[in-house]
Amino acid sequence: MAKKQKKQQHQSSGGTPATVALTSAGVPHTVHSYDHDPSHPSYGEEAAEAMGVSPERVFKTLVADVDGTLTVAVVPVAGSLDLKALAAAVGGKRAAMADPTLAERTTGYVRGGISPLGQRKKLPTVLDESAAAHPTICVSAGRRGLEVELSPESLAALTEAVLAPIGRA
Repeated sequence: MAKKQKKQQHQSSGGTPATVALTSAGVPHTVHSYDHDPSHPSYGEEAAEAMGVSPERVFKTLVADVDGTLTVAVVPVAGSLDLKALAAAVGGKRAAMADPTLAERTTGYVRGGISPLGQRKKLPTVLDESAAAHPTICVSAGRRGLEVELSPESLAALTEAVLAPIGRA
């Protein structure tokens, strides 16, 4: 059964903090929405399937604690986060996944819908360097079933992200 998918160019009013941030900054983007299936085992893989996009172009947003500082990691859904590499990318020593409740409270988003854009509190951000190999990538637009497609350069500029090899296959 195919999932419904809708596309919107340059969403303007309403939306999520992520889409509002993109529109306010004048960044070209496409919003993709699909019917989220709560029983799907992976938010990111579900998004890739629903949009018909390669999992290497769909990135998940993870929040980690690096030496006591919450840090955002954006990595392909097809792989996982290398915590040691994340710590090194921001000049830290140790990294561990953040408590999900703390991540939700700090970013203003729910797990499975955390976007690297428009977060409640600006956090250091690291984008996996593999993003640079694609003209556009997809990240959460701020809720389950909503993705935004934009250039990796735009994402890095808006989040002031460092590009580093933090993903593993």
